[in-house]
Amino acid sequence: MAEQVTVFAAKSREKVGKGNARELRRNEEVPAVIYGDKKPPLPISLIYKDLIGYVNKPSFFTTLLDIEVGGKKHRVLAKDVQFHPVTDRPQHIDFMRISAGSKTRVMIPVSFINADKCPGLKRGGTLNVVHHEIEVLCTPNKIPEKFEVSLDGYALGDAVHLSAIKLPEGVTFTSKEADYTIAAIAVPSALRGEVESETPAAEAAAAPADPKAKAAAPAAKAAAPAKAPPAKK
Repeated sequence: MAEQVTVFAAKSREKVGKGNARELRRNEEVPAVIYGDKKPPLPISLIYKDLIGYVNKPSFFTTLLDIEVGGKKHRVLAKDVQFHPVTDRPQHIDFMRISAGSKTRVMIPVSFINADKCPGLKRGGTLNVVHHEIEVLCTPNKIPEKFEVSLDGYALGDAVHLSAIKLPEGVTFTSKEADYTIAAIAVPSALRGEVESETPAAEAAAAPADPKAKAAAPAAKAAAPAKAPPAKK
């Protein structure tokens, strides 16, 4: 859970616009804005070297932050970071104000573990991740740092569904879509024919016997005409 709070010092910006933003970046600062909680947006700037150890980590978006501006702290979550397309340096950051009792939507990164215990991967399959992040709704003190999903027991062609994620108390999924696929063990082309031939046999072995068929068998046997006795010579 995101219980620890990281503190950043920031300065209020009186000027906004592209010219001011470029000047800040030349001075090794990053323009940003704090918004939300029914309060006016607050344009700020942060020191680039203070951010660089955090901004490239997935946990940056799930970590509670206190941004101190002019002696006042603002409890926020990072919602968006714009990066330079060439240098990959942060160009602008959006922070959203949060209050202790309010619930917020947060994207939580998904990590897949126990690959060494996955039969499908051992046979040469590859993990095809459909959703790298899952959106949840929770209060700030309940924000998970990440979700860990075990691949133990998944065979070639198996799908990993949303239900594989165990939610902590007080955390709910925001999607209304039922148990959707978040990853799958993809079958390599060299093994596709082999896996396809295995599937019907496995399904037949796992299928329960049809009770109607079992009940019909004795009846059919009873209804069958008796064999005529051999003719006397």
